[in-house]
Amino acid sequence: MYCGNSKIEKKVTLILAAAGVGKRMGLSYPKQFLEYNNKPLFVTPLEVAESSKIIDNIIIVTNKDNIQLVEDICKKYSITKVKEVVAGGKERQNSIYNALRKDDNSDIILVQDGVRPFLKEKYIEKSCELLDNEEDLVGVVVGVPVKDTIKVVGIDGEILTTPNRSTLVAVHTPQTFRGDILKQAYEQAEKDGFLGTDDSSLVERLDLKVKILIGDYDNIKITTQEDLKFL
Repeated sequence: MYCGNSKIEKKVTLILAAAGVGKRMGLSYPKQFLEYNNKPLFVTPLEVAESSKIIDNIIIVTNKDNIQLVEDICKKYSITKVKEVVAGGKERQNSIYNALRKDDNSDIILVQDGVRPFLKEKYIEKSCELLDNEEDLVGVVVGVPVKDTIKVVGIDGEILTTPNRSTLVAVHTPQTFRGDILKQAYEQAEKDGFLGTDDSSLVERLDLKVKILIGDYDNIKITTQEDLKFL
């Protein structure tokens, strides 16, 4: 139940995306099961959500073959807010959609990568506060300004254009939305056959206001072997 600096009580659910297969990591098992601080990688953000005064429920999405394993791990580490562990789909978007269909009318829904272990409570608090305080706002996405110059290139590697770096942000998770809007966005994407690269891209198609919450550069996603040096 979310109160924070607002007098409005809201039901808040966090969806943890942990259905990846680890292809880019080159592992024989899903990367979310990598050990970090002597526990599976995805447990770290779960512990933040578990201790949060804002998060009421957690829904985890994982590979169908790992559902029992994930449930057992949650019990081992006393993650009690988990409402359900849901089977993932072909793509991340399909997996999140599966989780949304299990949600019971949450006012606010956060989507968090299971392999982004450095989730901070301040991201949860500030995102929910922004949604409370700005009536026309439907989503808040954590991200950081890009440091490098970005080039748009063609198939053959030819540089096509150079976007203004000051307008570019690398987006992270959590991505936080009004629950009904996020479900509407996913349903519309399913209807249109649209496949986005993050949750916000689906909501943006509804022409509604989503804003960036500046986060931290250490809020990285563990995707390749090179990323392991950050653990």
